[in-house]
Order: sequence, then C-alpha cells, then structure tokens
Amino acid sequence: MLTSSTGGGHDARAQAFAEWCFHLYRHEVDVRIEQMLEESSGFYRGGVNFYNWIQKRMPWLHKAFYTVVEGLSLINRRTVIFGRHYYEQVLQEYRPHLILSVHDCLNRGYFQLARKILGKHNMRCATYCGEFSGGWGYSWNWVEPTVDLYFSRTPTAGDYAVKLGLPREKSRLGGDLMLPRALLEVFSPGERDRYLSKILGLKPGLFTMFLATGSNGANNHVELLTQLLPYSDRIQAIVVCGRDRHAYNELIHWRIQHPEFGCFVDGFSDVMHLLMQVSDAIVTRGGTTTCAKALHFGCPIIFNALGGVMPQEKLTVKFFHNGGAGELIANGAQFRALVDRWMQDPSTYDAHRAAFLALRYEKDATALIDELVGLAKDAAGVELTRYPFPPPNGNGKNGGQRKR
Repeated sequence: MLTSSTGGGHDARAQAFAEWCFHLYRHEVDVRIEQMLEESSGFYRGGVNFYNWIQKRMPWLHKAFYTVVEGLSLINRRTVIFGRHYYEQVLQEYRPHLILSVHDCLNRGYFQLARKILGKHNMRCATYCGEFSGGWGYSWNWVEPTVDLYFSRTPTAGDYAVKLGLPREKSRLGGDLMLPRALLEVFSPGERDRYLSKILGLKPGLFTMFLATGSNGANNHVELLTQLLPYSDRIQAIVVCGRDRHAYNELIHWRIQHPEFGCFVDGFSDVMHLLMQVSDAIVTRGGTTTCAKALHFGCPIIFNALGGVMPQEKLTVKFFHNGGAGELIANGAQFRALVDRWMQDPSTYDAHRAAFLALRYEKDATALIDELVGLAKDAAGVELTRYPFPPPNGNGKNGGQRKR
C-alpha cells in the first residue's frame, strides 16, 4: 500500500483496505502500508509537512502549492527520482504481488520501477482514487495509463480519469473504502437516542450540529459555536478537534463558559461513523473521507470554506453543489444565516436533506477488495480461502426520520 499523510484520508483508506483483507482472507493476505513520501525522501517529507501546515493555516495558499506538485507528473513520468533508493529497498525486501496506491503522487513512475525490479509477470499495480468529481484539483498524478486497474469513487470521477488518459477498460467503480466496523456499527433509532444521552451527555430531540475537522485539527469551532448560542434551547453540538491539543483545551474552556449550551467535545475520534449517525448536520471541509461517510450515513454537509477552499476540496464541493446539496459558508455570519433559515423554516432543512440523500450511491464494499486481491492472486498463481463478511446491523441505509 502506497500512501502519505497529506491530510488523513489517504491513510484512512490504506488502513481500511488492510482491515478488509483480514476480515475476508484472514492471514492468507499480508498487507504492508508504506507512507512512501515521508519515509523515502527528506524533500517529500518537507512537502507533506508544508501541505498540512497550509491546510491548517492558509488553505488559499494551496492553489500555488498544487500547481507546483502537478510538476511531479513530468518528473516521475517513467521512473521514481526522489526517494528511489528507499522504494527499491522496500520492493526488494517485501516483493509484493500487488502495489495499490491510494495517493495521487504515488502512481507515475512507481508502477514502472516496480515492474522493472520485480518483473511485470510477478506483480500487478492498481490505484484507488477517492475524488468525487473531475476538473481543477484532480491531479494529473493520479492517472498512470499502464496501471492494471483504476478504481474511482463516482462515475463522474471515473470519466475524468479516462479523459486524462486512463484506458476505459481499466476503469472500475470502487465506491467508498471505509473500515468494516463502519458497516457493522449501525444504530437503530432507539440506539441513537441512547448514545446521545448515555455516551455523549446530550439530549435526544434537539437539532444536533456536528463540527468536524481532519486529523490535523484545522478548525473554526469557537467562531461557529458562538453563532449557535442564540439557539441553545433548540440546538446542541458535537465537536471534535483532531490531534490539536490547543484547540481541544480552548473548546473545553469555551464549554465551561457557556453552560447553557449542550456540547460534547472530543479530540481525535475513531468513532466518526457513530457521531454522524446521531447528528442532523455536519460542518466540515471538503475532505473526501469525512464527506463520503457523511453521505453514507445520511448526515447533510455544510462545507466549511473559512480561509478558502483547497483545489482537491473543490472537487467534493462541486459534486454536492451539482446535486443541489452544496451548502457552503465562508464566514460566521453566513453560518448564522443558514442556521436561522433552518430553525425558522424547518422545511428548508428537510429539502436540503432530501437532496443530499438523493446523491447516495450503493456499492458492495467487498467487491472492491475481492477484485484487488484477485490481481494479487493472479500474479502469485495461488488460491485463497474467502470468508463471508457478517451482514451489518440493520439495512445500512440510515435514511430514516430523525428527531429535531
């Protein structure tokens, strides 16, 4: 698995693939996750750190940074330049039958060099791209035409990959790559109310606003919470801070200062799929992993554009905007205006949620894993035992009515 910690989504998908392989094939499939950019080169490590700093502090600056990164499509056109020694060492040591890239900068050159070292008959290469749509922000680096299979999240994104040079016959729809537990841990309405009251200390029946952030902790939580205070009798909030200890401490202090407002605060959360199920709306940047989970669990999105929207995030915003469910806020006043509208006329929220749910797509999560493992089986010339995956608790659609 080739990934990198530019944001948290790439690593999350790598971990999900590893978990799925164990669920379906147990110990017969060995998965090694490599954060190839950071581990292979000081130059790349600096770029990853700078990306994450931009995401947290100056999203608008990423337009220039993104343009520079696109140059890697030329540098790595036929082979790996920066970090080549480390990558070669990993290939020689591990000798994988499948290389799966879940990062845009780890396709071009990486597949060609792997075939040169391991032999093209002994291994296969695949890409999983998590973008929602195409256009400015969809990196040229995603598409390496020599890939064996290329998985896209949506048909729109898949068509754009073909436009960039991917042979149509190699294109597949992969849907969402989430941890297996996200499909198993599905609340019934009664369980949802119990989780709100017993675990989060909140009140069932109030409109629950989920203020989310990525693992890096980029957020505007205090500014947004302040806009919710006038509705403390009708709205409560769930707030997560990622791995930003300063933000967590600040929010704990804010909560103490405003006892009239119901608020659950957490740092980095590994139960986002549960928090979304008990929320009526989520405020988040356009990160693909969080937005895909929100769509799966039927939790309408308010896109946080405070500080600007990064090019990759624009692809996500565009997908929902084109579907009539792209509420976007650029400042606290816009957030307050949206909340006012929803509270004063609940039918506007109902209409937004209906448009949001209409964008949901169903995809068998195990089909993606089976096809990828099938590539490795073909290269290795072996047969594997395939175990059944337990059905989720309930129908997994979560499109039912919620109390407000």
